[in-house]
Amino acid sequence: MKVLVANRGEIAVRILRACRELGFPSVAVYSEADAQALHTRYADESVFIGPTPAAESYLNIECVLSAAIKSGADAIHPGYGFLSENATFAQAVEDAGLIFIGPRPETISSTGDKLVARRVAREAGLPILPGPDEPVADEIPESLFEQIKYPVLIKAVAGGGGRGIRLARRRDELEQMVVAARHEAQAAFGDGTVYFEPLVPQARHIEIQIIGDGFGRILCLGERECSIQRRRQKIIEESPAPSLSSDMRHQLYEMAFNLGQALNYRSLGTIEFLLGEDGSCYFIEVNPRIQVEHPVTEMVTGIDLVGTQLRLAEGQPFKYAQEDITMRGSAIEARVIAEDPDNGFMPSTGEVTLLNEAGGPGVRTDSALYPGMPVTSDYDSLIAKVIGWGEDRQTAIRRLRRALGEFQIGGVCTDIGFLIQIIDSESFIQASANTTYLETFLPVFSESDEELERDLALTAAFFEHQARTNEPARSLQAATNQWRMQAWREQMRN
Repeated sequence: MKVLVANRGEIAVRILRACRELGFPSVAVYSEADAQALHTRYADESVFIGPTPAAESYLNIECVLSAAIKSGADAIHPGYGFLSENATFAQAVEDAGLIFIGPRPETISSTGDKLVARRVAREAGLPILPGPDEPVADEIPESLFEQIKYPVLIKAVAGGGGRGIRLARRRDELEQMVVAARHEAQAAFGDGTVYFEPLVPQARHIEIQIIGDGFGRILCLGERECSIQRRRQKIIEESPAPSLSSDMRHQLYEMAFNLGQALNYRSLGTIEFLLGEDGSCYFIEVNPRIQVEHPVTEMVTGIDLVGTQLRLAEGQPFKYAQEDITMRGSAIEARVIAEDPDNGFMPSTGEVTLLNEAGGPGVRTDSALYPGMPVTSDYDSLIAKVIGWGEDRQTAIRRLRRALGEFQIGGVCTDIGFLIQIIDSESFIQASANTTYLETFLPVFSESDEELERDLALTAAFFEHQARTNEPARSLQAATNQWRMQAWREQMRN
């Protein structure tokens, strides 16, 4: 089976590696901006599919299909984002006589659209958040204004990854937030349809990983805790979910299994829930694709999720039964994002001038980074994922903390320092954080005055050295970024 990967970045490299391990020839696609990207060089062959804007390349169904046919691919893996939850694309792939590595097109229609997924889940007996199963019209009727209870979420019906979601706390914010959510959803998924969903305060976000063979057999591969979120986008995930009672875990597994059977699910999927402070539980959506956070499940179950996807697509039977699925130890993933915490988390761009990725026992790094790589604002700002595994949660935390401290990237600002502060915080260590935790999070530093003064002195000396030797501007920029980060740390500490 020759596999075309219709994606880019770290997930494209991840899928290509699985293809290589299984002996499947692989094809990468790339836009003008990605001509030198790592995934284009790692694949057995690569095909140019269009200009830099995603709408003209990675979201262009005709171009992706043309690349598959031109390269002689037998199957297409969509990864996550882009066309991964586009039922029209999945149907076009199958109509072309190719294998779509994912759920059936009709399943994506029933789950990729979150409003349809609500109706399907309700019919399967799952608890649903209150609210209309209808999209928001271009002109919001006055009667709907009167029904809304604030704060309220405006959510894209398509896609995932925290994109196309806005929070309105008052009526005078509502229309502005609807426009913003529509715009982001259209840019990310090619569909600007949005709907209203009530906010569950102080909630935990728990998701269940399922996989199905398309013939009624469903397996639950454990759960993931995804409550550490910034602006509704997950940044730290772990498995298993800490402080989850065995009764609630069993209940969530049963609901995920029932929904998977109702959908006659094929390939990987994630059933997502919110747990309220009062013990309430609500289904929120199905992600009919591989998830960004899939490595933590792979680390604790020992199951190669992408490899299993590929084998199922080729027609091989399941290797596992439910009783074979066991979770060993704990795994935590931190998303390394090209953003500047010192500047309101604005996206950061530049060229990777220095790169030392984390490694060692129990550590995994997924990325598509390389020295000299341009980091632009053309696509998602996620550039790497660092995962720590341990025999218990505390060991996993220590390993992730060590790995993030080792991860060095020069030339572009990242959130690594911010991630370290989160996992050092008492609420995270005690597993008491929820989805609103980062709204009031204040960094806590363990450095002594002596250590802080040493760091500042070293940074100042480095800056002075670069200035005197007239290094290129990009080196000065890297030094300036270090100086700004140290200044920010001192201000926050005070």
